[in-house]
Amino acid sequence: MNTKYEFVPGDERKIAPGRTVKRIRALAGITTPGVKPGDLGGYIGSEANLSPFGAAWVHRGAMVSGNAQVYGDARVSGNAQVSGNAQVSGNAQVYGDARVYDNAQVHDNAQVYDNAQVCGDAQVYNNAQVCGDAQVYGNARVAGNARVSGDAWVSGHARVSGDAWVSGDARVYGNARVYGNAWVSGDARVSGDALVYGNALVSSRHGVVWFTGVGTDHATLTACRDKDGEVLLTRGCFCGSTDQFIERSQAQHDEQTQHEYRLLIEVAISCLTRST
Repeated sequence: MNTKYEFVPGDERKIAPGRTVKRIRALAGITTPGVKPGDLGGYIGSEANLSPFGAAWVHRGAMVSGNAQVYGDARVSGNAQVSGNAQVSGNAQVYGDARVYDNAQVHDNAQVYDNAQVCGDAQVYNNAQVCGDAQVYGNARVAGNARVSGDAWVSGHARVSGDAWVSGDARVYGNARVYGNAWVSGDARVSGDALVYGNALVSSRHGVVWFTGVGTDHATLTACRDKDGEVLLTRGCFCGSTDQFIERSQAQHDEQTQHEYRLLIEVAISCLTRST
């Protein structure tokens, strides 16, 4: 028997054809989020969406429009909190002491747990995981099979996807993209328009170097080390070794552009060697 909350009769919202969510009301006090008996909460689709045990709660917003929603086969449990205008849907799981708030969305098969926070206009979806003390905020997106953990932050308009991992004290922000099998860890900083993908491994804040506005199309050239310690270059859809990049450049660029790229590669190698 659910002695934690009840549905408020007649207080429903239609969110899609044939789908409604219903407001909840506390039957008992919940100390951690400061909920008292009789306090109204946000909206859920069914009792399967919010555990009747623990301190997990879906909050009512301070304004009429600010009501968190959990629906589909999603579940909020443990001591997790969903608030603001946040939405948790699909088969998503939010548990432990995790928090999802503001306008954040967690959906598909995504999981947010431990002490992780997803907020702002951030989205976590597909099979992505955010855990530990990690934070995803701003307009950031974490998708695919990506994992953000430890004390890592993903923010701004950054994107982390594929099988990428961001962990430790790493920061990924700006318009940065981390995807493929890339790992960003330690105290690494990836920002601006940097692209980190393939089998790249960035393990310190000096582990990635990028140059913007280069080449005939004023693109971004990013250099980092792969998991074997070799220098890896990415630019547009290219990802490969320095020799492969120079070979590609010889086939596509004039002598001046080739010369500029060789100079940039020398600088990148020097920076990456100095940081080891």
